[in-house]
Amino acid sequence: MADIPDRRARRRAETLEEILAIALEVMAEEGVAGLSLSAVARRLGIRPPSLYKYFPSRHAVYDALFERGQRAYLEAVRRGAAGREPGLTAMADSLEAGARWVMANQALAQLLFWRPVPGFEPSAEAYAPALAVHDHFTALTAAAIERGELHPDAASEEGQALGSSLIAGLLSQQLANEPGAAFEEGRFTRWVTRLPAVLAALYPPR
Repeated sequence: MADIPDRRARRRAETLEEILAIALEVMAEEGVAGLSLSAVARRLGIRPPSLYKYFPSRHAVYDALFERGQRAYLEAVRRGAAGREPGLTAMADSLEAGARWVMANQALAQLLFWRPVPGFEPSAEAYAPALAVHDHFTALTAAAIERGELHPDAASEEGQALGSSLIAGLLSQQLANEPGAAFEEGRFTRWVTRLPAVLAALYPPR
């Protein structure tokens, strides 16, 4: 009898995973803001009220997906920099890994970076991996400054905002104009690895 709660917990975890997977399917087909819990329940083969045992609201589903997406994006950018010399080279590889993740997970990326759902604000727990992403790129910037690749002003609030705007701008243009293009062939994604050089031109070392 002791393993009955464990079986129930496993079954609940499996159902949660299935709900989130279906939610992503609906978002990809109908747009991120077009997520409907009724559609999710229908595809899952249950009545809509039964879905509320797992997620009390549509925003709760968004919150779970936001945290999952941010953790996956954080893993991608960390993996991109792993084993590289710290500085602009690691930054370029990290940006590329993150951009490739975005292109492969477009619906989820929209939820993370473009606020397509009116009124949705991620919880502090869901947002925590995003802060870790910020810390990751802050550390890469600091390493580039220490190596004499960037001016210290690149680490300022303005410099950090500019850097994030550059990558967000390229990805926004790519998703808006060529969402189906391969990373290497995209008119905008092929510039991603050059962004650290752009940042160095804007903040040249002394």
